[in-house]
Amino acid sequence: MPASVLVLNSGSSSIKFGLFDISASEPVLLCKGLLDEHEAKPRLVVRGPAGEDLFEKRREGTDADGSHLFADVLAFIEDRYGADSLGAVGHRIVHGGPDFSGPVELTDDVYAKLDQLTPLAPLHQPRCLAPVRTIGAIRPDLTQIACFDTAFHHGLAPPVSRFAIPRRYEERGVRRYGFHGLSFEYVAGRLAEIAPGLAPKRTVIAHLGNGASLCALRDGHSVDTTMGLTPLDGLVMGTRCGTIDPGVLLYLQQHEKLSVEDVQHLLYHESGLLGVSGIASDMRTLLASGEPAAREAIDLFVFRAAQEVAVMANTLGGLDGLVFTGGIGEHSKEVRSAIGERLVWLGLRIDAVANDEARERIDAIDSTVKAFVIRTDEEMTMARHCAAKLRQRRAI
Repeated sequence: MPASVLVLNSGSSSIKFGLFDISASEPVLLCKGLLDEHEAKPRLVVRGPAGEDLFEKRREGTDADGSHLFADVLAFIEDRYGADSLGAVGHRIVHGGPDFSGPVELTDDVYAKLDQLTPLAPLHQPRCLAPVRTIGAIRPDLTQIACFDTAFHHGLAPPVSRFAIPRRYEERGVRRYGFHGLSFEYVAGRLAEIAPGLAPKRTVIAHLGNGASLCALRDGHSVDTTMGLTPLDGLVMGTRCGTIDPGVLLYLQQHEKLSVEDVQHLLYHESGLLGVSGIASDMRTLLASGEPAAREAIDLFVFRAAQEVAVMANTLGGLDGLVFTGGIGEHSKEVRSAIGERLVWLGLRIDAVANDEARERIDAIDSTVKAFVIRTDEEMTMARHCAAKLRQRRAI
């Protein structure tokens, strides 16, 4: 079997990637990097596992499809690790719809089905799929594998998965799917390692970042989550609104005369922390600001997160563990503390010193709910899936 897999994690303006050695049972990170196509001079940055600089290159002029940058990545891998070392490229695909419950090799037919799901994730799906075509044009012989953010929640069932709309729409796939599954899968696995006694109990993982959602776990499986049909639902996010009264959307269209496209742009790009604060979508900027509107945005973020933890606890019938992850969850002691204060009634008490130091375990000695800070690693989850698919192909 080839010795490595490249995994791509596409964001709104850049693509994180990792190259993993898969010759052993557990993937090992060889290097990681960033593809940024939206600077004046698109650039590629590659770093070693410890963050040391390995390679950087900028391209002059525009590179609309990113093809030159992807060619540079593949050339770097071949030059440094060998021409035949790369076995596959894995892609984080945000929406798998009702048909895809696990990783799958990307064929033209699969690609077409995933492209049809774009209306369910208009901000994310095109960004995830674009590199598939680009790499396919550069290296048509290279295996590409889709890893889905929805797959971890594929077992959600009514009433959790159901909207209270005419059943004919549910039969057409209008249901709650959930997202951030690659992150939740990694964190659930890590939690089972560090707190095996908690694994079968009632746990909520809070993936808090520019995109944010919660997942209720029982026996390591998703039984509820805050995102729904699309990544708009649930918590307040960087620029996304989260749960909103549908009447607001009708009002915006009927009385403010916003078009469907205008409403979509407002909900995905102008709302959330940015919309409430009028300052920034970045929690770090808001925490450093003295403006009242910044504090109001943070308060709403914390209020909604704590409120939805209570919703997840209702699904679980109680709460035994809470895990913080994601950019905000891992790095903002202020947000963790504020959420904890709102959940004291559930038995959660956060140890101030442990929280300030971002230790892995942050609950106080008298807390009946165990609390953790666990760094997520979506790229590792994808590497594991890709390695398993390659082994499965070799065994057939």
